[in-house]
Amino acid sequence: MGDGALSAGVVVLAVSLLSLAAPLLGLSPWWITLLVALALGSLTIDAARFGGRGGHLLAEALPGGELRLRRIAVHEAGHALAAASDGVSVRRVLVGSLACLRAGVDSGGCTEFALPGSVKLSAEDLRRWSRVLQAGIAAERLIYGDSVGGDDDRALLGRLWGLSGFDVETARREQRRARREVEQVLRSRRAEIEAEAERLLAAAPRLGRRPPP
Repeated sequence: MGDGALSAGVVVLAVSLLSLAAPLLGLSPWWITLLVALALGSLTIDAARFGGRGGHLLAEALPGGELRLRRIAVHEAGHALAAASDGVSVRRVLVGSLACLRAGVDSGGCTEFALPGSVKLSAEDLRRWSRVLQAGIAAERLIYGDSVGGDDDRALLGRLWGLSGFDVETARREQRRARREVEQVLRSRRAEIEAEAERLLAAAPRLGRRPPP
């Protein structure tokens, strides 16, 4: 779901709940109109200045927000496990919009790796990065049956192959091969993915929630 769609969904949900509760609370229709106007104004400001991240922060703080965070945690757990298997150093893992906002990262979750020493990688290194960068998508598909994240991973992988001078057909073939390999590895480590995802989820900050000890 896009940033704007999620933010709008949160606003619609809040307005709907307010409309239902207003008669019980004795609120005037004028108050509801004012609150709706403020909500829409906030939505516009959020989209213009914060790229819709405010809607994500609110959505993740609501009771159903843990489901969204768990999927993000599964995605990042896939990256982390694949990186450990392939010897790629992980600098940090961020789960949730609040964690990314605090770190100055425009995302809902990310795994940051130590950068390779050269932009022109060997075929062996490219295969390793192909497994690691596709592992988040593979983990989501393993647990949920599909994936909603990974656009940035695909874009970075395309840039790595492009900079290394390989032709498009070779790049596609090797990426498909790497995807099959990492899917096979993660299937055998499903319990580890779920355990790591739960650990990341427990540590993920959320609005209105005390930081974990």
